[in-house]
Amino acid sequence: MSDFQTSARSAVAAMREVFPATPLQLNAHLSKRFEADVWLKREDLTPVRSYKLRGAMNAMRKRRAEDPDQRIFVCASAGNHAQGVAFMCKHFGVQGVIFMPVTTPQQKIFKTQVFGGDNVEIRLVGDYFDDTLAAAKAYCDEAAAAFLSPFDDEDVIEGQAAVAVEIEEQLGRVPDHIILPVGGGGLSSGVRSYFAAQTRYTFVEPSGGASLAAAVEAGHPVTLNQLDGFVDGAAVARIGDLTFARLADISRSSVIAASEDRICATMMEMLNVEGIVLEPAGALAVDALTDVADQIRGKTVVCVVSGGNFDFERLPEVKERAQRFSGVKKYFILRMPQRPGALRDFLETLGPEDDIARFEYLKKSARNFGSVLIGIETKSPQNFDALFERIEAAGMTFTDITNDETLGEFVL
Repeated sequence: MSDFQTSARSAVAAMREVFPATPLQLNAHLSKRFEADVWLKREDLTPVRSYKLRGAMNAMRKRRAEDPDQRIFVCASAGNHAQGVAFMCKHFGVQGVIFMPVTTPQQKIFKTQVFGGDNVEIRLVGDYFDDTLAAAKAYCDEAAAAFLSPFDDEDVIEGQAAVAVEIEEQLGRVPDHIILPVGGGGLSSGVRSYFAAQTRYTFVEPSGGASLAAAVEAGHPVTLNQLDGFVDGAAVARIGDLTFARLADISRSSVIAASEDRICATMMEMLNVEGIVLEPAGALAVDALTDVADQIRGKTVVCVVSGGNFDFERLPEVKERAQRFSGVKKYFILRMPQRPGALRDFLETLGPEDDIARFEYLKKSARNFGSVLIGIETKSPQNFDALFERIEAAGMTFTDITNDETLGEFVL
């Protein structure tokens, strides 16, 4: 057994004094769909509903062992790491100062305060995370406080490897294939360092934050020029230096980018079929099953479900994006004649399964015609082919803007 494996097992033993192991559950729905034994490692069921608690605990307990007089711990986070740090500050009876961006949703601020109670102080600084991080590190220098990185820290990596320890204990062996979500790389580097070459890996990150893929291609961590923050738990512009050092030799083919819209469809499927509430980052591993379907047939596969801190105020957006991805909802601009009966003519083109989700006059583009924004929901994507044929047969013209990001930003 390697030194890293021994340390990860010690971390698990310490965790049992604070919270139980998360379940490893065989999922019948996914197993049947992908013709494999698909197990879900339910990190969404930790006390703070994400695996981030593990790294925060391990790093904090080790800092305290090194320096028993250390009483102030600091982190910069807008989400799960902040909640993990807050929970552990209360458990260890130390003070935490948690820096969060000014734009952080109130729900996340509230949950962090609940977990930490009187042991944490939350400071809202900066519109962007880089500003928040700089303020947190400056405070550490002023107050001689200990900074807890969300991922780029050897003790954090070791703590996240506890997920692998539990998987091996619960399954009774190493799985054939493990699918890991990737943000800053703490979880993926920890699990891979524990299992080493005993299993096959798939690393999945959001398309709008593919920092691991960029690093593998360049041979070193690089900072992405653009970042889509929708998958907020894994949208990281630059993978950690320490985490990438443990992942640098992986093959580019083992890294998958999942589209944000497809992730939404997976979230809705897991909610509607299994009753499991996942945040976008928490759905990444399950979402990637589609990409590796040919590789996993007949195998034992573990998907690490990394978190379930989902704000239900986001549900309408998630449902909307899921419908658009699956092709059952479209938006188009219709050029409609400005005459009596024109609207009725359009309504008669609709099929029995077509519903109007949005109808908005935009402007008169000519004396006899006007532009109308139409949103249509239907039961099957194939219904749109027939609908568009009927619209054209009625002498009306239209432009499909469903996937037009520029127009969508302003009118959808």
